[in-house]
Amino acid sequence: MHPETRYAKSGDVNIAYQVVGEGPLDLVWVPGWVSHLEVLWEDPSYARFLQRLASFSRLIMLDKRGTGLSDRVSVKELPILEEQMDDIGAVMDAVGSQRAALFGASEGGSQCTLFAATYPERTRGLILYGAVATNVWSPQTPWAPTDAIFETYMGIIEREWGGPVGLPLFAPSMVGDKRFEDWWARLLRLAASPTEAVAILRMLREIDIRHVLPSIRVPNLVIQRAGDRAVHVENGRYLAERIPGAKYVELPGDDHMPWVGDADAILDEVQEFLTGVRPAPEPDRVLATVLFTDIVASTERAVKVGDRRWRDLLDSYYALTRKELVRFRGREVKTMGDGFLATFDGPARAVRCAAAISGEAGRLGLPIRAGLHTGECEIMGEDIGGIAVHIGARVAGQAGPGEVLVSSTVKDLVAGSGLRFEERGAHALKGVPEEWRLFAVEPESALTAGA
Repeated sequence: MHPETRYAKSGDVNIAYQVVGEGPLDLVWVPGWVSHLEVLWEDPSYARFLQRLASFSRLIMLDKRGTGLSDRVSVKELPILEEQMDDIGAVMDAVGSQRAALFGASEGGSQCTLFAATYPERTRGLILYGAVATNVWSPQTPWAPTDAIFETYMGIIEREWGGPVGLPLFAPSMVGDKRFEDWWARLLRLAASPTEAVAILRMLREIDIRHVLPSIRVPNLVIQRAGDRAVHVENGRYLAERIPGAKYVELPGDDHMPWVGDADAILDEVQEFLTGVRPAPEPDRVLATVLFTDIVASTERAVKVGDRRWRDLLDSYYALTRKELVRFRGREVKTMGDGFLATFDGPARAVRCAAAISGEAGRLGLPIRAGLHTGECEIMGEDIGGIAVHIGARVAGQAGPGEVLVSSTVKDLVAGSGLRFEERGAHALKGVPEEWRLFAVEPESALTAGA
């Protein structure tokens, strides 16, 4: 469920904002460049990033004026930094926040820095991630982009807007991930037009807050990834050296987006800075039921119906699958071509979810095969691994069109649930030492038990 989007009046402009969480402190999250409050929740990694922040704070988020759901403004009258700073105050006033910590990412850091220097009495703390003091090359800042590099990038923005532009720069680890690329392109399209995007970047390039840094008198944390391709590591070092009392944390990684890569390393630093407590490490192993799905003969079907129709069908399939995952408390781990990997904390819910997905996909003319297994999984950041995942994939590979196949472990664990199964015999699963007895779910029993 997405938080409700509301509006705060800042002068004559409406600023879109959301509030999530009920923690003991207020935290304002200010993104960089462009954003869209509602689309960002569609990416599981971004949603998890925000939910983690909201676990120890009342998280306040906003779209900058001129982008996303906030009022659009003329590209000839883009907001100056002072107006952007006022927008933070307007949103804080709207939600009754007298004092808050500010978390500014990338260009959002400039906005937060000016606010903290101007209103220290309203600023509990300042957190800067991947931020810059100036984005113009000079002998004092030789790591900043030259005019030639900047203009080259502007040309790319104008030509390629509408697709996942800039992804090799902002999130190189996600290049080739079709789901993420589609989401990123959609976010950009809804956040700004090509003309607006270029105009905003040109305006941001003119911002220089170097003279403001010595005026910061609130607790400050500067976080920078060492291999960030969009914001050179020297930017973070420069900020930390010139802000009085700043704590500087340099983390490994090439991604500029803080919710991509090892987001927990960033979130751990933020939580400790604001609360004084670093969360205990999450367990690296957990018992879970894994679900694999994929569309049968997808290549042949794509050729038969054509690219556009196939894309529409896939979008519908992704939407219905995610809807059922939410309904049955499943967690989407990742998509793999035309398939999903998800986990559940209960095998019966997993079986019912698989049956529901299979039924809905069948009505679209997309027969899927699904496989489930319950076992110990290794937690690897956002991903999972281990023999249980391998067995789940092999079980799915044995399923026929429209069939939901489970291992004997799943069948035994759901005894008494009302679910019925047909035995499919013992199977040698590739890469698994012993044979496994497999069972097909009777769809009617799954729907009845799920009701």
